[in-house]
This record gives sequence, structure tokens and C-alpha cells, in this order.
Amino acid sequence: MKIVVFGGGTGLSILLRGLKKYTKDISAIVTVADNGGGSGVLREDLGMLPPGDMRNCIIALSDIEPIMVSLMQHRFNDGYLKGQSFGNLLIAAMYEIFGDYEHALKEIGSIFRLSGKVLPMTLQDAQLKAHLDNGECILGEKDIPDYVSKSSCKIDRVSLVPEICTPLEETLKDIKEADIVLLGPGSLYTSVIPNILVSNITEAIVDSKAKVFYICNLMTQPGETDNYNVYDHVNAIIKHSSRYLIDYVIANDELISDNQIQNYKFKGAKQVLVDDDQIKKLEEMNIKVISSDFTEIKKNYIRHNSEKIGQLLFNYISEKNK
Repeated sequence: MKIVVFGGGTGLSILLRGLKKYTKDISAIVTVADNGGGSGVLREDLGMLPPGDMRNCIIALSDIEPIMVSLMQHRFNDGYLKGQSFGNLLIAAMYEIFGDYEHALKEIGSIFRLSGKVLPMTLQDAQLKAHLDNGECILGEKDIPDYVSKSSCKIDRVSLVPEICTPLEETLKDIKEADIVLLGPGSLYTSVIPNILVSNITEAIVDSKAKVFYICNLMTQPGETDNYNVYDHVNAIIKHSSRYLIDYVIANDELISDNQIQNYKFKGAKQVLVDDDQIKKLEEMNIKVISSDFTEIKKNYIRHNSEKIGQLLFNYISEKNK
């Protein structure tokens, strides 16, 4: 099956590790609006796209030895490179050698024997702007959640600066040929939605033969989705795209014990659970809900069970092709 995945952050890279066990034809379209951390430093210093999310997706789709994974994720502890990862520097070097991201990422894909490819959502220098319900606007992804948390307001919508950002032609081609398009998982307003704000992306997805699955987050994110349920997540995506974008929602219905989410609750996060009322509302919108226990907890980190989701999608394609 051919899958196109839109997202960013840790959630996307974890999902990719599970998906590659079922298909080698994956296109990961990654948000490049990040302006924080080591990625933000390279973006400002070298005028390049932020490499952090791309690095994580490359590692997730790669077929390399564990020592190489450790090397790609290694962060320097001292000196001018403090806080910077080796993988980010490798992407920066490849970009300078080949002069453009498309060529550089293809070469990186060959070196790391990827089960698919990793593409930026746009090649333009895009920033994210949040429009808050109190009328204020915040520019810059890294500042949005913190400002929202401190100001006791909510995000009404987000937009890209410049407003018109063009996608890669390769992305549009992959969408047209895809069997499945996945949205998420990832931060709703800063990882998932920015991808569908790129020009022609929503239209290409709606017009394609692919079925669109939205993988809803397991926990709320302070400063982004405080008190959101599954229905709220879906409505936010539709508000920024099309009423006809999503066909299926993959949502968790298993309650996690308090002691397992203690660290999350301390930060103000809550579990996102689907219930019968939400399912009814979504089905009235002609969106089918697939609910189950999709959680996997390792070292007190709550993540999606990527293998279970991969199996679910594989079964969907298998039934469809009978």
C-alpha cells in the first residue's frame, strides 16, 4: 500500500517505525515551521529549513545499525555546538553540498536505505502565526504554546507567513497515487494543521482516491488543545481545510491509570478519549470512528501503538482489494 503521512514531532516518527513493517512505500510530509531549539539556530544561521523533524523521520524510516541511530540523535554537550544534534548538522551539510533540499533528501534516503521518503511541506521559509480568540496574533511556532498558556486565551486559528506557500510537485504526485493519507499524530496546531495550509494540499487530498485517516492525539497539549476532546480536534482540522477532508478517525477509548499519566497531569495535560456522544456527532458528519486501545506506554511516556495502527491500515487495504 502507498501511504502519505502529514505531521511532525515525536508522534510522527513513532508512527513511521510501525508503518514501515507493512509497506516500503511511505511519503512522510513534514512541517518546516519550527523556529526553536537546534533546528531554529540552523534555520537562522544558515538560512535553511529546520531539519529536526526531518531528521527524526529519516531515522524512523531508515535501515541502519543502532550505533548510527545513536550518532544521528547525538546532541553535543559543550562549546558552540551545545544542544545541536549530529543529524541536524548532517542534513545541513548535505543541503550545502547539493544546493537544494530535494536532491539532498534523495541522497540521504539512499544512504540510510529509507522505507519511502521524507519531504518538507514546502521549500519556502515559512513561519507559523497563531490568531487567538482575544484578537492577538503570535508569530513563531516556539512561542505560541507558552504565550497561550500564560494569557489564558485559546487559539482560534493558525496561518502561514507567507500566506501562500507552495508544495513540492512530488508531494502532489504522491497524494494522487496514494491508497491512504494519514493526518497525525502530532501537535494539532503546530505540526498537523500547518501541512494542510500549504496551497493545493487540501484540494489534492479531497480529489484523490485515497481514504483519509486522522490519528487523534492521546493527550491534550497545554497551550494548544487544553480540554479538547476528539470531536474538537477534528473540527479544528476541518475549520482549516474542508468539510470533506477526513474519512476515518482513529481514536483511543482506553482510560489510562492516574499513576501512568501523573507527569502529564502535572504539566496540565489531560487524556483525550472518544465516547459515544462524540462518535455520534462525527458519524453525522459522515466520518467513521475506529476506537480501541491505541496506547503504548514505555518509560512513563504515552505513545500510539504504531504496530497496531499499521496492522489496522494493512487490514483495511487487504479487505478493500479482495
